[in-house]
Amino acid sequence: MGYRYVKFTSAGAEKKINEDSIEVIEMQDGLLCLLCDGLGGEHGGDLAAKIALKSAMYFFSAGDSSDYIERIRYTIEETNTFLYNRSLNTGFEKNMATTIELMFFTENFIYWAHIGDSRIYHLKSQRLHLLTKDHSLVQKLLDEGFISGSQAKNHPQRNVILNALGEHQHTQPDISKIKINDFEINKFFLCSDGVSNLISNKELEEILNYVDLEQMKTELIKLIKQRGAPDDYSFIILEKIR
Repeated sequence: MGYRYVKFTSAGAEKKINEDSIEVIEMQDGLLCLLCDGLGGEHGGDLAAKIALKSAMYFFSAGDSSDYIERIRYTIEETNTFLYNRSLNTGFEKNMATTIELMFFTENFIYWAHIGDSRIYHLKSQRLHLLTKDHSLVQKLLDEGFISGSQAKNHPQRNVILNALGEHQHTQPDISKIKINDFEINKFFLCSDGVSNLISNKELEEILNYVDLEQMKTELIKLIKQRGAPDDYSFIILEKIR
């Protein structure tokens, strides 16, 4: 495959359990990237993220369709059903849910799916673009003009998610694809909100323009720790090799 990548996940500074799960899997026909941020408290977030990650890996790998949009849609639907049915149990597993970011890289296309408030960014020719839109109350208020961008950053309900994997019997993911031009620099960044809440788009653009992936990883971890790391923080950085 013509990609290189680094990944990192850690519990927040004062948290005992990391409710994020990430994985990158090299497959025969491409590279599969997954990031899940479990909803905490009564949702059993760490378990939800782990179950969603393993389930998505299984359903995507088991599929044999060359139509990757439909294969991703099938993966998300089956993973949601599996997690939802598991959450019908009593005890701490009840109502567990998670965000999910799924990306599949082939030679010429990137396919992605998104649910929740984790994010996917695309650095194209040194400029950063946010591919996903948060499925959150704050984003809805922002879209409808009830709050400003500055109010959104510190809104007391910024952690309220309107669409999460496993929360309902059926879910509606955002799914899309991008054609890759080999003549441009293309990097992709998947992260949980423990990263995006602390690192500005300007800072992220600057860091992703570094040449070395390990340097990007080190700089991101350093900044997050300097800012207190109040939440679990996870990310995957991928670069298309030209």
